[in-house]
This record gives sequence, C-alpha cells and structure tokens, in this order.
Amino acid sequence: MDPIDAARDWISQDPDPQTRAELTALVEANDVAEIAARFAGTLQFGTAGLRGELGAGPMRMNRVTVGRAAAGLAAYLLRQYDDPSVVIGYDARTNSDVFARDTAEIMQGAGVRALLLPEHLPTPVLAFAIGHLGTSAGVMVTASHNPPRDNGYKVYLDDTSQIVPPADAEIAACIAAVGRIDALPRRGDYTVLGDDVAEAYLAAVAGIVPDGPRDLVVAYTPMHGVGGRLLTDAARRAGFSAPEVVTAQADPDPAFPTVAFPNPEEPGAMDLAFEVAARIDADVVIANDPDADRCAVGARTASGHRMLSGDQVGVLLAESLLRRGVSGTYACSIVSSDLLGRQAAAHGQPWQQTLTGFKWIGKVEGLVFGYEEALGYCVAPHIARDKDGISAALLIMALAAELKAEGRTLFDLLDDVYRRHGWHATGQLAVRVEDLGLIRSAMQRLRTSPPRELGGRAVETVDDLAEGYRGLPPTDGIRLGLTGGSRIICRPSGTEPKLKCYVEAVAEAEVLDEARDIATSAVDAIIADLAAFLDLG
Repeated sequence: MDPIDAARDWISQDPDPQTRAELTALVEANDVAEIAARFAGTLQFGTAGLRGELGAGPMRMNRVTVGRAAAGLAAYLLRQYDDPSVVIGYDARTNSDVFARDTAEIMQGAGVRALLLPEHLPTPVLAFAIGHLGTSAGVMVTASHNPPRDNGYKVYLDDTSQIVPPADAEIAACIAAVGRIDALPRRGDYTVLGDDVAEAYLAAVAGIVPDGPRDLVVAYTPMHGVGGRLLTDAARRAGFSAPEVVTAQADPDPAFPTVAFPNPEEPGAMDLAFEVAARIDADVVIANDPDADRCAVGARTASGHRMLSGDQVGVLLAESLLRRGVSGTYACSIVSSDLLGRQAAAHGQPWQQTLTGFKWIGKVEGLVFGYEEALGYCVAPHIARDKDGISAALLIMALAAELKAEGRTLFDLLDDVYRRHGWHATGQLAVRVEDLGLIRSAMQRLRTSPPRELGGRAVETVDDLAEGYRGLPPTDGIRLGLTGGSRIICRPSGTEPKLKCYVEAVAEAEVLDEARDIATSAVDAIIADLAAFLDLG
C-alpha cells in the first residue's frame, strides 16, 4: 500500500486523537519519508513482548499497536484455555494506564476474563498476581528502564515467567491476523481489582526476610518510578526503619526530569542517591529502576560510597541464601559471572546457565535463585519466577544489617568469597553501529577467524552458541575460552544496534589486592585487544 494511503487507513481506525493529529499533520505536509519510516513494518512481538517509541504508526507504540497485541493475545489464550483470564498491570509512563484499559476492554470483548490492577504498580506485583489470582496470563505495560519516549508491553503466562518460544511466535501469528482495531468488540465490564493484591505481595516479600539484626541506614531512590511506596512499606513490614528517599526522584514522573536515562547503571543516574547517602552516612544505597524489577546496590567504604556491579550483588545474594542452607538450583545467564557456579558447587548445590534474559532463568527446574548481570535478581521463585527489585532489596538490607552487627560490610563478605574462589573481574565492551551489517561481519569473523590471543591470554576454545552450548537453545553468539579461566561472550543486542561483549577474568593470589589487580588488568587488556580485533570504530 502507498505510504500516504496506509497512513490514512491508520488514521481512520485510531481511537487516540493525539496520534491521529500527529499522523494527519505528516499527511498534510506530504512527508512521505517520515510516513514510510513509520510504516516500514511493525514492532515485532518477541520474547520480551513489544517495546518502542511512542507515536503514530505500526513502528511505534500507540493504541492501535496495543489493541492489535491485545486482540492477538486474546485469540491465543482462547485456543490454549477453556476459560482464559488475564491480569493487567501498568507503570507510570506516558499512556501506560490508557494501554492497560484498552487491553482490558479488548480482552473482555473477546471473551477473556480481564482483571485490571487498580493503580500503577511495579512489574513484580503483576508477576506475583498471576499466581496469586490463578490467571492464564499477565500483561504489564512498561518500558522498564528505557528512555522517557518509550513504552512497552510485556506478556507472562500462567507459570509467572515471561514467554519463550514457541509461545512468542504463536502469539505473533495471532497478532498478525488481527483486522481493523475499530472493528474489535470491546466491553467495559472488566474487573478492577482492589488493594488486596499489592497487600498480599507485600506480605509475601516481607515474609522471605530471615530473622536477624535490623539496624541499618539506607539511602534509596525509585528513579522517578513506581517502586517507592512499596519498597518503603516492605522495609517497614520486615522490621527496618524507612529508607531515606531521594526527594527529587521520589514520585512517579514519566519525564524522568533528573536523569538523562532512567537506568541505575547509566553514568550520573545515581548521583542524587549518593548525595543523600553521604549526608546521612548510609550503610547502603539502593535504587530500583522505574518499574522496580531491577535493583542496584552501593555500600559504604573507607573512602565513601561505592556501587557494586550486578554480578557482585548476585554473588552476595547467592552467598546469603547458600549460607542459610537454601537448597535447589542456582542459575544465572550465560553472560553473568561463572563465580556463582563455584559458590553453588562449594555448598553442594546445582548450578545452571541460561541464555540471556529472565524469560530463560524463570524456566529453570527447581530454581531457588537466579540472576543476570544487568541488575536482575529472583530471590523468591515461589512469589514469581521473574526478576524482582523489591524482594532483592530486602534481602540485601537483611544481609547488610547482619554484617553491620559484626562490624563488617557487603564488600568484606565479597572479599571472603573472592578469597575462597578467586577474584572474578568482569567488564563489557559495547559497540554501537549505524550499519547492522558491521555486526554480522564481526560475528562471522569471530566464527571463522577468531583471535589466537587476547590480553596476553591464549584463546583455547571457540563455541558457536548458534549451534547450542551445553544444552542451551541456539542463539546468535560466540563464546571464547581463554587460558586461566577467562572467557568472552559476544552477541548482538536484542534491542539496540550494538554488539555486546562480556568479559570475565579470574585470578588467585595469596594477597587479595594482588588477585584483584591481576584480574582487573586482564579484563582491561582483553577488552582493548578485542576492540582492536573487531575494529568497529
């Protein structure tokens, strides 16, 4: 179809006056290039659902795109269940509440019983609600820690974990078969839930915190997201004093005015939290991302507060659970530190690696703990088999309070782990490109002509993850094994035009500082040599 005709057809069925006006202006200006870009395809429904920039057209997030997704998911659920139901949650981003209500109306109109959470709430509450209410599926309207201009649509099935193949492709096929949005039946008699779901969630997460000391000073930021009230309430229920919240970031705000990028990992995002931590002499600093499914942690040192990496927080949470005798499978993504495997083995517990993403970690049989280096932690799979930044924060607080009573810190416990298992240093090379062909060429070069040496360490093994690796499903990635226990995993980003390379180096020495210096220097040298080999600019 001609782009202008396609735009006019879209306008005729779009229920949103704002996006209708946006696209009408482009048509009247005869901006064929911009219209063609917006109609070059559709946002692809995959294992993370939908995510993209807000705006008019099928390559954007809007009420038409969401309506098609809701109708397609409804068709899928009606095929899979005799009496399907769905619980719907949403964060405080622009239009999240609108997209959630549209989903409820379309689901109800299609014959799927729709239950809508009563207000903007964290993603972990939605994941919990699926099991708590016994629904067939869940939908969370959120773009997590993406830029302010984005929104997204995340789908869960009845095991409280995110969708994986083949469900994603089957749902995508149902979405592709949806016709005009204005022809879909809608019903407004869906159920709006009360506060009891959030109350049950809070009781569940407070209940996982072990008995022990509670003397702890915490600086906290919800990063303009929806985690503040629940994290504060959960901390009090678990016996802690209320955290000192960063005032400027305390309330939900879809503009995220104090941060360039609402992700605790981004430079500058934690500056205000560290200012509060210094002022109150906090023992720990905690941040959630905007939908509160991730948790970032910092702690006091002799020279001030310092952030822990995602791997280090994962190691500490695992150590806490292992020391308490929590038995079962400990899992992490393949790009996360291998240290978790050594910890689990030392306590006689199984360890399993998965592909990147909690959609895979949540499927691990017998899971008792799972994490990924990008600040995602599942410390209570019985609550939900997904990452949860609130329950993770509570367990970190309990561990920090226990250590404080002993005159120690999170960094001291981390040093204990390193002494037993070697210093595991990690780092990442991420290269953004304009031409995706450069990434394909780089991956091909790694497969066919890999480097013989990086950072002074010989490349001993080359594993093509596209052929499967240790029982994992095939994926586009390469694993390079280096001498001394170092390794690199390179893979194209699933959401950005980037090649991501995850590096880990291990060193053991009688003096811990020496081991740290050896390992961190090795990571730096490997990254430098790898960047030169890839030569992507």
